[in-house]
Amino acid sequence: MIGFRVVEVQRRVSRDLVEQFRELPVANVSDCMSRISSLGPELRPLHGGGTVLAGPAVTVRTRPGDNLMIHKAIDIAEPGDVIVVDAGGDLTNSLIGELMLSHAITRGIAGFVLNGAVRDLGWIKAHDLPVYAAGVTHRGPYKDGPGEVNLPISINGTVIMPGDLILGDEDGVLAVAYDEAESLLPQVAAKHSAEVKQLQAISEGRNKREWVDDTLRQRGCLIG
Repeated sequence: MIGFRVVEVQRRVSRDLVEQFRELPVANVSDCMSRISSLGPELRPLHGGGTVLAGPAVTVRTRPGDNLMIHKAIDIAEPGDVIVVDAGGDLTNSLIGELMLSHAITRGIAGFVLNGAVRDLGWIKAHDLPVYAAGVTHRGPYKDGPGEVNLPISINGTVIMPGDLILGDEDGVLAVAYDEAESLLPQVAAKHSAEVKQLQAISEGRNKREWVDDTLRQRGCLIG
């Protein structure tokens, strides 16, 4: 039934690829994706410890304020999966809290991304399970459905397919399409390596700044 169904993930980014991306800043990944890929600045990390989020997506689309399908997603997800929820950005009712997150930890879930609200913020802050959400409210959820698990969803203009790579750190969260993740990795690694070298040059006073004036001249700026 359209709008009320559960299917299986057909393919997932490999665990090896997940671990390699885990070592790279999300900002570097974003730069290598032309700086236009994001799940939105309102999805902020709420968990403690600065734990990095990385893993294949289990996607959920749910009626705003209803978490029935999130419960199902937790029960069928594989260890290391990230549960990504499109709840329309509604913040009226929370979708998850301490009880569900505690169960998710026993299931080996790698983290959550919710375009919606959570509750039990104190518990979330005290634990290192990655949780990204758009807001917080004490008002609890309903458990009636409808919703869908492991079908395409969209969050703030980004389409997420089941098995896509989900990455998050203190700067935010983004998704990398399954078919693009492997070819993107060396670009991100090279970008990160270049930035490490630049930071070393800055610390040693060797950072070259001629590019600033060169760019200004090329754009017709008058320099006193």
